[in-house]
This record gives sequence, structure tokens and C-alpha cells, in this order.
Amino acid sequence: MKNPTEKDRAIALRREGYSYNYIVKKTNVSKSTLHYWLADIPYTPNKETIARIGRARAKSGEVKSKMKRDSIRKAGEIAKNDIKEINKRDLFMLGLGLYIGEGSKTADHIRVINSDPRIICLAVGWFEEICGLTKSNLSLAIHLYPDNNIRESIAYWRDVTGIPREQFGKTQIDKRDGKKMAKRGKLPYGTAHLSVRSCGNKNFGVFLARKIKGWMEEVLKKTDSRRD
Repeated sequence: MKNPTEKDRAIALRREGYSYNYIVKKTNVSKSTLHYWLADIPYTPNKETIARIGRARAKSGEVKSKMKRDSIRKAGEIAKNDIKEINKRDLFMLGLGLYIGEGSKTADHIRVINSDPRIICLAVGWFEEICGLTKSNLSLAIHLYPDNNIRESIAYWRDVTGIPREQFGKTQIDKRDGKKMAKRGKLPYGTAHLSVRSCGNKNFGVFLARKIKGWMEEVLKKTDSRRD
């Protein structure tokens, strides 16, 4: 059975009716992170919370929580209407924007690094649908922290991306003292480094890296000209 992450614990405590201040003490996670994790979690203060912070303050927190969830729900409905369906051209530009922000800028290397599985899966889809690669052209290396479970993390990224275990590189463990507590519980499966390998096809090696760079330069040049 998978061990609960700090996020799992925070969500469970919030559902049980505990305040952010209480959850901060129990999880060692910052309040700003909790606001991000728990924004859409229903909150009804339990008896312990009411006794500790007072009925009026507890009620105020409950009302604010509901207002925030209503706002998030409304914004989500508007966003859904704005986005509608994503066509291939949309995917091309979306993936290119992702690469501009998260991709390797090192000459002749193609790599995307992120801890969010949705971002990594978007990159996988972009490489396949836009760049013409297959799963065999992709490799993955995981960067973990001391509190991460290596076996669980590898299995997680294998399952979520569909990339075979034999295409994983060496797992790196960040043991620097400054990082040990800062990342604790926030990245339950570490960070994925998604790379492209040519497998002998020159179009998927240096040439593809240069083509992606050309796409980026063209987009940045055109967006620059729009401001003139």
C-alpha cells in the first residue's frame, strides 16, 4: 500500500475540519502551499477547531472557504468555454511554449524537466504528435529527494508516461542539506527529466534539436514584432 504523502495528509486534515494553522503544524508544509493544495477542498470547522479559534472566527473561515471555491468553480467554467477543443495547431503552439519555458537550451540536447505529471505527459504527446517520435525515442531520468521512495517513484512515472522501465536513466538523489526539508512532502515522486534519443534516425537527433530551436526563435521574433 502506498504511503500517504504530505499532500494526502493535508487534504485529509482539511476534510476533517482543521484550519490551515493546525495543518501547517502537523505537516511542516507552508501556508502558501496549503492554499494551493486545498483551495477546492470543502471546509466545515470541526468541534476541536471551533473550540480552539472560536465560533465566529471558525464561521468566517468556512464562509471565506466557500466563497473561494465558488470563485474557482466559476473561473473554471469560464476557462472551459474559452479553451473549447484543442486542435493540432493549438498543440503545436502549446508544446512549443512549454519548451520555451521548461525545455533544455543546451545546444543539440532535447529535454523537458518538470515535477508535474501533466506537464511531462503534455511534452510526451507533443514529441509524438508534433515531432513524429515514438515512445522508443524517449528516455526518462528521475531526480528524487531523501524522503522519496525510489521504487514507487519509478513505477509512478513509468505508468503515467507509458515509457518502459528499461528506457529510464540513472535515478539521482539530492542529498544536499538545504534541499532536504525544503522539498519534503512537496514532490512525492520527484522531478522527471524527459529526454529525446535519436535511435539512429538523424532527423530525431541534432537536426530535431535545431528545428525546435528554429521554431522558438521564429515565435519569439514574431511576438517581438507585435510590440513594434
